[in-house]
Amino acid sequence: MEHRLLGLGWGYPAGTLKEFGVSCGRNRMWKSAKAQRQMFGGTQMVRLEWAAVDLCSRSAWRSVTQNRQSRLFSFVLLIRQVDWSGGKRCHAVGTEGLDVKEGVGAIIEHGGLFGEALRGSPLPFGATLKDVGVNFAMHSSAATSVSLCLFTLSDLEKGKITREIPLHAVYNRTGDVWHIFLTNIQDDILYGYRINGCTSHQEHICDSQCILVDPYAKAVISRGVYGILGPGSDCWPQMAGMVPVFEDEFDWEGDMHPHLQHKDLIIYEMHVRGFTRHKSSKVSHPGTYLGLVEKLSYLKELGINAIELMPCHEFNELEYHSYNSVMGDYKMNFWGYSTINFFSPMTRYAASGIQDCGRGAIKEFKTLVREAHKLGIEVLMDVVFNHTAEGNEMGKTFSFRGFDDSMFYMRAPKGEFYNYSGCGNTFNCNHPIVRNFIVDCLRYWVTEMHVDGFRFDLASIMTRASSLWDKANVFGTADLEGDMLTTGTPLSEPPLIDMISNDPVLQGIKFIAEAWDTGGLYQVGRFPHWGVWSEWNGQYRDTVRQFLKGTDGLAGTFAQCLCGSPHLYQGGGRKPWHSVNFVAAHDGFCLADLVSYNQKYNIANGEGNKDGENYNNSWNCGEEGAVVRLPVQWLRQRQLRNFIAALVVSQGVPMITMGDEYAHTKGGNNNSYCHDNYINYFMWDKTEADSTGFYRFCRLMLNFRRRCEAFGLGDFPNAERLQWHGFVPNTPNWSETSRFVAFTIVDANFKEFYIAFNASHLAVMVTLPIRQGCRWHPLVDTGKVSPYDFLSEDVSDRTIASAQYGHFFNSNIYPMLSYSCIILALEDEK
Repeated sequence: MEHRLLGLGWGYPAGTLKEFGVSCGRNRMWKSAKAQRQMFGGTQMVRLEWAAVDLCSRSAWRSVTQNRQSRLFSFVLLIRQVDWSGGKRCHAVGTEGLDVKEGVGAIIEHGGLFGEALRGSPLPFGATLKDVGVNFAMHSSAATSVSLCLFTLSDLEKGKITREIPLHAVYNRTGDVWHIFLTNIQDDILYGYRINGCTSHQEHICDSQCILVDPYAKAVISRGVYGILGPGSDCWPQMAGMVPVFEDEFDWEGDMHPHLQHKDLIIYEMHVRGFTRHKSSKVSHPGTYLGLVEKLSYLKELGINAIELMPCHEFNELEYHSYNSVMGDYKMNFWGYSTINFFSPMTRYAASGIQDCGRGAIKEFKTLVREAHKLGIEVLMDVVFNHTAEGNEMGKTFSFRGFDDSMFYMRAPKGEFYNYSGCGNTFNCNHPIVRNFIVDCLRYWVTEMHVDGFRFDLASIMTRASSLWDKANVFGTADLEGDMLTTGTPLSEPPLIDMISNDPVLQGIKFIAEAWDTGGLYQVGRFPHWGVWSEWNGQYRDTVRQFLKGTDGLAGTFAQCLCGSPHLYQGGGRKPWHSVNFVAAHDGFCLADLVSYNQKYNIANGEGNKDGENYNNSWNCGEEGAVVRLPVQWLRQRQLRNFIAALVVSQGVPMITMGDEYAHTKGGNNNSYCHDNYINYFMWDKTEADSTGFYRFCRLMLNFRRRCEAFGLGDFPNAERLQWHGFVPNTPNWSETSRFVAFTIVDANFKEFYIAFNASHLAVMVTLPIRQGCRWHPLVDTGKVSPYDFLSEDVSDRTIASAQYGHFFNSNIYPMLSYSCIILALEDEK
């Protein structure tokens, strides 16, 4: 006879066998039996053989107990068969000769939510489909008792638990892992955990009043519509995880990772909601994954082959919800750098919202990846493993903190949280269990969601020593001599980075580090890399900004940037593509504001202009703000083109930010994290109008790079490939006062290019290197107005425009305006 566990619990000394909370309409009849004691997990158990009990309610047994010699015993109630449809009869096991009385306490009422409750297994973590049910497993070294809480969607919206199942501290526990298996679980069920444990800030924080979101939940459900408050105007209504179901297949249509070479990438940093939320996008589902799908062809035309999605993990956009009197609206956590769950896609970026318990959001994200791959576009995710939305030691408890705060967060001895992230807490990345969690998460997004790579926000935090760092903690050895380190100490070989770099599932996946944090650790050029990590090159950004606005003493460093920053990467055995080059990103000035403002203007954030970076290396080109004289406008247009030209011709991986291709302005706001409005929305009508021709210039330049071989080299250029020049050939000027850098570079597809940057306020005449049997032809000149800034084949009078400079080329010279860049192409003499 097969017996299965339905319910169990602890009994207390009472002298009799008790049945907790089962209501019966007739006398109980125990038809057989024998109680067999057995030792289980160090606790004496009594296994009850079979008996039959008639029940009038759809109830199940919670626990039975027996007291012998005033000792506390635990019993297991076994179920042979449950059939609620026919007469509400439950065949159970029982004991003969014991006085059975009604007791008190909670009961497990199925209500059709699931079939039977079995012991379950400790791995894998999370809610996992197995056989005919779902296995639930979670880790907590702090918990003394755990309950699995089940919700229907309607009950969740009311903040009501549909069913709560206590887990037995012995039977449902293996080490520090609590687990249970539910058969035949109903569709559209959500779950969370109630955990009891120590509540001291100096130890662990386990608040039994909180129903916790499983860190391994694959979708998190709460509010269904972006920006709309929950019941009772609650910004933080109860959340719960999705329970997986069998009928949940997605048609990938044979999708495979494009596996583009790093050196060939052109990255577009973008925000899912901001990209299509504006009415000018004219998409069917604005502000969603599906809305982005409708615009993928635009990115393909622009020349993009990799999109870097700003945070798409579940976060709460109402985290900063408060009235902003400056803007007359409410502040939002628009950027999303405040994670609630690392496995779940942001459900309110989905057109389906929380319908189908979040499974629709997962399918929509998969659709985005699949359709991007069809166009040869890779999908990279911006991930925030440096902190979570739970804040400091006084912050909210909704997930990690409630399971094991001393494990998930860096804590001081008295319970205070270290704050290397600047957001209240620091994820304890190099703790053994936490680093396994992070690797599990990355594997999930690669294998299940087909993501091609990750950009790690404040990645230097992932190189810091965890709380209670020592060899035993990390490597399992007791040899601690010389290895005790202070929490947060930078590690030369951090275990997490080692694991990610060498994980067999993650081979070929792209890893990009933001190689600094807010605690002062700056690792650009020095991030532990194992040969596979690229970096956001912040030094490239700063050097290019300063040189192109005419700062002295940077000609040599600017030339290094053009070569892929060998001064940073060559010595460590890395290549140019380990440098992700950018001039502007989501934080800091956007490209248009970089040439329009000397100061930040963050008044719209409602923080008295105190937030945001004060040192931006920007230049307003002579006048502050948007309304300026025509000469200032023309100079700004040249500078915009100079920045794009520098990105395109530099070795390494270029990255531009959403909206910079049409010169989107945020009005001087360099910290627009809180605006769900026009400040952050992509304006599609601007690309269509293209009044200055800047969008055209960007599109042509990015596609030009993809056609060239010379600007995406697999190694640093040598003297056979590249030659430096000054105002005359082969005489570069690297002095402190030089504001001119020029070079020629051999290209397998276009023979050779001459490229020059004049960052002086004075115009110059340059002498071109002589190439026997060949002649230089104009291609790009940022000193000219559109369409002559890029002489592409679509320029109707291209031949005439070229001929106008024929007398200069006949003399092997070329005039350059102040603050301009030229690209000349070598062609055979005709």
